[in-house]
Amino acid sequence: MDLIQSTLLGVLQGITEWLPISSQGQTVLVMLNFMQIEPETALSVAVFLHIGTMLAVLIRFRADFLAMLNLESKLLKVIVVATISTGITALPLLFFVKNLFQTGEFATVLIGIMLILTGIMLGVQRRSGNSYRTLDEITTKDMVFAGLAQGFSILPGISRSGTTITILLMLGIKQDLALKLSFLMSVPAVLGAVVMFDIWKLSVIAPSDAAIMVLSSLVVGYATMSMLLRFAKRVNFAIFCVSLGGLTLLLSQIMILL
Repeated sequence: MDLIQSTLLGVLQGITEWLPISSQGQTVLVMLNFMQIEPETALSVAVFLHIGTMLAVLIRFRADFLAMLNLESKLLKVIVVATISTGITALPLLFFVKNLFQTGEFATVLIGIMLILTGIMLGVQRRSGNSYRTLDEITTKDMVFAGLAQGFSILPGISRSGTTITILLMLGIKQDLALKLSFLMSVPAVLGAVVMFDIWKLSVIAPSDAAIMVLSSLVVGYATMSMLLRFAKRVNFAIFCVSLGGLTLLLSQIMILL
């Protein structure tokens, strides 16, 4: 892996992490089809790339994370419930994913199927009425659903952000808050994935390449996240959902053509 490849992977991660397509699925596809990297290694590198975008969240929402140091924080309770629920679905699926990518069979097929399922899920989301819920109105059940759904994103091709945003929007949560919660939920999820995939044992990435991946995904991820948050605040729910769905279809088709 050279300087250009490392930078491109970081940029791709930064762009796709917050969009309703699977960043992990896209980066794995690129590594399998264009870099001839072994499937198991490609999956581990894809997990490593999330470190940069995780740091972008920590920087962008540093005030919220500091506020969570207060044990009475509603936001802390929301994220804890979501994280525990994520583990319920993610841990069993983790072993399936590891075994699949060790053999290398049908890896690309699985990614394609999961991307289609993500597109279908985004296509059916809808909500009637004009009243949307705030942080204080979010229930434990809401975050259990969101966390369980997030756990399925361990499968390459299932979009973590697309899944969590869709569930939160279907529950009637304001779109800018749904985005924010999805971003915050990603931090413990990424930390868990880094531990479970033994990322520190990944010797295929040179220290210089690792630094470039993290830096490029952090910078691009921060910019993409800020743009999406501004967009969510300026448009109504219907346009927001249609725009995300259209972007999903467009980017998926571009990746197929490549």
